[in-house]
Amino acid sequence: MNYYPYTRRGAMTFVSAAFVFIVGVTAVIYSAVRLTQPVPVEISLGIADTGTVSSSGYTFRRLSDPPRTEVLGPDGARVAVMTDGTRTVHLTGPTRTFTEPHFTAAKIVNNVYVRLAPQVWQAGAEQQPWFAGWFASALADPKPDVLAVAMEYTYGAPPKKADNGLQYAGDAEFGPLSSSDRDGRAENSDFYDYLGVPWTFPDGSKVKPAPDHLHSLDCSGFIRMVYGYRMGYPLRGTNTPGPGLPRRAYAIAEFGPGVAVIPNTGKRPEHLDRLQPGDLVFFYGSPEIDADGADRPTHIEHSGIYLGIDDRGHYRFISSRVGANGPTMGDSGSEATLDGTGHFAASLRTARRI
Repeated sequence: MNYYPYTRRGAMTFVSAAFVFIVGVTAVIYSAVRLTQPVPVEISLGIADTGTVSSSGYTFRRLSDPPRTEVLGPDGARVAVMTDGTRTVHLTGPTRTFTEPHFTAAKIVNNVYVRLAPQVWQAGAEQQPWFAGWFASALADPKPDVLAVAMEYTYGAPPKKADNGLQYAGDAEFGPLSSSDRDGRAENSDFYDYLGVPWTFPDGSKVKPAPDHLHSLDCSGFIRMVYGYRMGYPLRGTNTPGPGLPRRAYAIAEFGPGVAVIPNTGKRPEHLDRLQPGDLVFFYGSPEIDADGADRPTHIEHSGIYLGIDDRGHYRFISSRVGANGPTMGDSGSEATLDGTGHFAASLRTARRI
């Protein structure tokens, strides 16, 4: 029997990988069937005009609010949606289930697969030379998508290693214990800290990982690990405007790439139906900071990735949090839902699709 070191949420112990698989401490259950048999997905769409039928039999039509292109198969079922100004692609495929029973009994059951197009989408992009080959590959891609990758860092997720032995996935902590009584655990755990490798960003800036942050990800570091290191979205080493994902949550929300599907008005959004799985969501404050009411920040302090509507009818997201000591879709400290009366529902301010 193989064993691996298990450090999440406490002192180091040794847990059987087989035991974790059988018991399902963290279960990410999804079909290995490729996305060649689309299943209709229920998303509210406003049709702007009808499209044309391509030589492959797909029908493309334009939708509004936000502007995007919907792809329908020969049978009329929705195959994909691409939003203008973003690289995000929502593909329809076999139904799958995401669970994290250690922190919540809720489940996410959906058939939306989130991937990235090689270019920012614009109206008519389906007529460009790059589209046909890429789209066929995306439909047949068996690799984990954004949502599945995000779940690979939750409680009890087994480690995944590259051929050189580098661990690139597996249960992540939020960060080491902090000297601050208010924080509990330190921030500043980016993707390269989790990996334990130095990194050079496109602007030439170089960083070194903090040894005590190994296998740790703070909230924005988690997003950068999922969308950046794993899915290939360009990353920035600063919090200034420019191509790629900035480092901090406030910078991603304010001038990150893509489009703001929910603009920041300084108030709690009234309509959540604009969200689609994979959207980045941003919050004022955190439960650890303002639980006693003494300090309520009025700027973005936390970020996560929207997963979809759970089996209880709530809008659920995943983020790396102090309370759960790492990435979670669960309710430790506060409910991980965007509707209702919980902290995150009340402090949600904006959402961005990249």
